[in-house]
Amino acid sequence: MRIARFAGDDDPRFGVIGDDNGVPTIAVLNGDPLYAGLNLSGQKIPLADVRLLAPVIPRSKVVCVGKNYAKHAAEMGGEVPEEPLIFLKPNTSVIGPGDPIFYPEQSSNVHFEGELAVVIGRICKDVSVEDAPKVIFGYTVANDVTARDLQAKDGQWARAKGFDTFCPLGPWIETDFDPSNVRVTTELGGELKQDGRTSDMVFTVPDVIAYVSSFMTLLPGDVILTGTPEGVGPMEVGDSVSVTVEGLGTLTNSVVSRND
Repeated sequence: MRIARFAGDDDPRFGVIGDDNGVPTIAVLNGDPLYAGLNLSGQKIPLADVRLLAPVIPRSKVVCVGKNYAKHAAEMGGEVPEEPLIFLKPNTSVIGPGDPIFYPEQSSNVHFEGELAVVIGRICKDVSVEDAPKVIFGYTVANDVTARDLQAKDGQWARAKGFDTFCPLGPWIETDFDPSNVRVTTELGGELKQDGRTSDMVFTVPDVIAYVSSFMTLLPGDVILTGTPEGVGPMEVGDSVSVTVEGLGTLTNSVVSRND
C-alpha cells in the first residue's frame, strides 16, 4: 500500500494511492495513519490535482547510518565500521518531492547521497533483529544531502548534514516492501551517478533498527536513512537530482540558491 501526504485546496492530508478506472487517485484518510490508523474518509481525488509533500514529517528525529556500503566507505577514504555509524539530522531538514534544496552560503561543495529510508510505526526500545519488521510502518526514498567541505572542516557531521532542506523524502511510503535486495540509483541532470543494491549494505535494516533501539527509543514517524552506495558527488545551483529505489519510486528535487 502506498500512503502519501499531499496538499490540495485544504491543509495537508494523507491518502492511499490507487487507481480508479485507469485514473490514478488518492483515497483520503482521516488523520495521520501513524496515529489514527487507515481510516478512509470515502473521498477520492485525482492524483494529478494534488501536490505530493514529504510523506512523513518526523516529530522527533531522523537517524542516519554512515558508511553502510563498503565501496562508499572506500571512496570516502575510510574503513567499514565494526558497528553501525550513527548520526542525526534534524526534522527541520525534511522536505518533499519537488521542493528545492537550498545551497547554503557557508558551503561550496554540496553532495547528493541517494538512500533507502525506513519509517518507524510505533514506540519501541531494545528491538531484536527478529522483531524489527514489526516496528516498521513502511519505506520511502531519501537524499542525505551533505555539505562535504563543512563535514571535513567541522570534524563532525551535524552542520554539514543538518541544513534546512538537506533531507528530501518521498514520494510516498510503501508499506508492503522487501528491502533486502533492491536497486538504489541517483541521477544528476539525467546522468547516472550512483547505482547500488541494498544487498550490499554492511548492516541490514533489521540490524540497524536493533542497534539504534538499543540506546535510543524510536517513536512513530521517526525516519532511518540506511546509507548510500558509492558514487556520491557534487550538486550545483540549477541541477536536478533524482533518487530512485526499485519498487518504491523516484524522488526529484532541484538545487537553488537561497538568494534567488
